[in-house]
Formats: sequence, structure tokens, C-alpha cells
Amino acid sequence: MRIVPQVTVGHAGADIVGADHRALQAAVDYVAGLGQGVVQVGPGVYAMGDSLHLRSGVRVVGAGADTVLRADDGVTSPLVLDGDYGEEQVTVADAAGFYPGCGITVADERSGGFHVTVTRVVAVEGNVLHLAQPLLADYMVAQGAVAQRGFPVVSGYHVRDIAIENLTIDGNRDANAPLTGCRGAGIFLYRGHGTRISGCAVRRFNGDGISFQQSDDVVVEDCLCAENAQLGLHPGSGSQRPTIRRCTSRDNGQIGLFLCWRVRHGTFDDNVLEGNGFAGISIGHKDTDNVFRRNRSAGNRMWGVYFRDESEPMAGHRNVFIGNTIVDNGTPDEGGGVRVDGETHDLEFEHNEIGSAARPSRQRVGLSAGPGARRITLRRNRIEGNGVAALESEAGEDVWLHAQ
Repeated sequence: MRIVPQVTVGHAGADIVGADHRALQAAVDYVAGLGQGVVQVGPGVYAMGDSLHLRSGVRVVGAGADTVLRADDGVTSPLVLDGDYGEEQVTVADAAGFYPGCGITVADERSGGFHVTVTRVVAVEGNVLHLAQPLLADYMVAQGAVAQRGFPVVSGYHVRDIAIENLTIDGNRDANAPLTGCRGAGIFLYRGHGTRISGCAVRRFNGDGISFQQSDDVVVEDCLCAENAQLGLHPGSGSQRPTIRRCTSRDNGQIGLFLCWRVRHGTFDDNVLEGNGFAGISIGHKDTDNVFRRNRSAGNRMWGVYFRDESEPMAGHRNVFIGNTIVDNGTPDEGGGVRVDGETHDLEFEHNEIGSAARPSRQRVGLSAGPGARRITLRRNRIEGNGVAALESEAGEDVWLHAQ
């Protein structure tokens, strides 16, 4: 019988005793050095001054709500010298609060998405912060360049076959600066192929809850993303064949489930997407050939499902919705159940409930098609109780293909 190495971490009585990111990282690095294994994280609150950096072949398991990884309070200081692409240091106005080993983000007003640098400090020399990796862009003082102590709470770069289970992430949103979902989230992956995230909760991160970029065959199941500043669940940037099932994404600032760019051949089943600031589900740039089954998208500020405005080569074609409940989204005056913008075509809706349980109706319209939409097939849906109309179209009524 093959014995898999296991290391425990906890506040007391564990193989590695500690209550911050350093103890967790020591356990992950030790197990990774053995080739594979399990890090068992005991109950308690762990102060995170940097990400827990995941390693290939390592499974990290907590005790659910009793194991809390909490982001430390952030620190921000403006740069006093431009940070140049490829440079491995930045000079800040005030280095107080930065220390060797702390996570750091460098950005300016022009940077965004993947052009933000997230790394860690390896040394402090006066007001110069020496960094573990080179800067990914130019950060100009004239453009408001800053260094901030901020990072994903859990992250994996260039990893395979890892698992994250039963952890609670406290993003400490009010004490941290925003971080783009392309470079951070409560749980963040970049080229983290084959990752499984199960039974985790991410709350109040100043950005996204769970984000994975350029990461194929990721499974996210039985997770909660709540009260994050931007997106709850964010598969993106060419992530192929994602599986997201039995998750709840609620009360996030913008969108519950956001398919970013080139998310294809995904399955999204039995999720609850409620009370988000714009939409429950958002689909757009080359997000094609995905299947959504038995999800509940309800009480979102504008739309239950929103197809973004993209040109025909770039739009989210050939997505299928089966057995979903899309109710009480928007207001009596704006928004509604499903909106198809852009030159989006070949969508299928079958056996869905699209309407409003509230009286008078909260959801203005069931399905709404913009002027470029076409070939939307409807089969045996229940589209009732919408305030203005079941169907509305700026493209002409022949956009709807009614199939038995």
C-alpha cells in the first residue's frame, strides 16, 4: 500500500505550530519537496501577510468554518521613482509596514488586468523594496504608481494536480486596496491545471472570490463566494473545460458567475447566484459551447443572465441553458431575466423557469434580445409573471426559434 505523506499545521499540537502564512507555507513546501502529500490545517484564525503559495501535487485541507485564513490589513505607499518593466525593486515614499516576506502589489492608474504585478518583498533597504520577481509593466509616478501590501490569500501559479478543501478565506475587504481578478482573488490560480477547489468559503475580498486564469480542467464544487467587491466566481482567460457545481455566489459587488474570455466547453450545474450587484451570470468574449443546468439566478440587480456586447467573431455563441430558475432579477423598470447583447447567436433555452414570484412582478421581462442577436431556440420553458413581456426583441421576432 502506498503511503501519502501528511503534515499537520495548527496553533498547538501539530507537526508545524504557528498561526500565520509562514507556518502554512512551510508545510506546503515540505510536502511538495516529497513529491506529493496532504497539508492538514487545524482550526483557528491564520494571519496572512502573504499568499499561501500552492505547489504541484499538494492537497491542502482545513476544517471548514473553523479554519480561517484572514488577510492582514493592507498598507499603501506611492512610488517616488518610476517602476520600470523588468526591474526587481521599487522605491516608495514610506516603507513602514512592508517587511521581508510580505505580499505586495504594484500598479498605477493605467495598469489593469494582467499588467498589475503581484509578488513579495525579499528585502527592505531604506525606502527601497526588493522584490521576488521582476515588474510586469512600467509603473509611472506621473500616473499615480503605488505599492500596496495586498495579494491573493491563496494562490497557485504554474501548478498541476492540487486540491484546496474546506478552507474559509476572510479577505478583510475594508482594510485592503482593490486587486484585479486577473491577478488576484480570495483564491487565485494562474495556469493551475487540474485543480480541485471544494467546500471553501471566500468572503469579503476586495476583488473577486475565486478566480482562475488560463487554467484548464478546474473543478470548483460546494463553495461559497459572498460579499466580495467585484465578482464571485471568475473562470477566465482561456480556461478550458471548467466545472463549477453546487456553489453559492451571493451579494458580490458585480456578478455572481463571470465567464471572462475564451471560456469554452464548461459545465455549470446546480449553482445559486443571488443578490449580486449587476448580474447572476455574465457571458461574453469567445465564451462558447458551455452548458448551464439547474442553476438558480435570482434577485440580481440588473439581469439574471447577461450576454455581453461582442462582435460576431467574438461573441458567446452556442451556450445551452437547461432546467434553470431565473427569477426576480432587475426592477420593474429595468433589467430582467435574460439579456442577449452583441451579435450573439445559436443559444438554446430548454425547460427553464423565467419569471417573477413576487407580486407585483419584480422582473420586467423574461428574455430580451438586442439588435444583433439571432437564432435563440426556446423549448418547453415556463416564462410567466414578467411585468412587461415574456419576450422582447430589438432584432425582430424571428430571432426566437420555438421548438417542441
